[in-house]
Amino acid sequence: MILPIVAYGNPVLKKKAKDITKDYPKLDELIENMWETMYGAHGVGLAAPQVGLPIRLFVIDPSPFADDEELTEEERKQLTGLKKLFINPVITEETGDEWAFSEGCLSIPDVREDVFRQPDITIEYVDENFNAHTETYTGIAARVIQHEYDHIEGILFTDKLSSLKKRLIKGKLNNISKGKVDVDYRMKFPNLKKGR
Repeated sequence: MILPIVAYGNPVLKKKAKDITKDYPKLDELIENMWETMYGAHGVGLAAPQVGLPIRLFVIDPSPFADDEELTEEERKQLTGLKKLFINPVITEETGDEWAFSEGCLSIPDVREDVFRQPDITIEYVDENFNAHTETYTGIAARVIQHEYDHIEGILFTDKLSSLKKRLIKGKLNNISKGKVDVDYRMKFPNLKKGR
């Protein structure tokens, strides 16, 4: 089932999410719905807070980036078929020189800005069977994970912009929270004026 994605301005997007346990209600169903919601919105990642749940869980599939001609063969290989679920993740290390990349977000449609992040990460998490993993990612894969990880920390990519950039997009962000944006997927807007 495709879930509505909560828009910029919803308080759940600014909350630090909580760990979950194996007996979280209807976990399998939630995970399936999150995949369906992400693919339905043509996203490469989706975090639970984006569907209104303040829990530490996100899914990623950055394989659409594998078609990018500017990436190395190795990077393209890493992105192909990288479909993953992260539960209760903790990024234990971020290294390398920060680099800029134009990011967008399903909760903030029609806004794309350059965000600086470190290229290499190590992350610990559990999978859907609550088996523990420690993995290292680099480049675009790392960035997609960092972006979704920020969601469960209550951070949006717009929080990482300069104060000038924030001022320039303020009107757009206000419009998004009011539902004044054209999207082709289901969304919930926090400041939508109810029709008469």
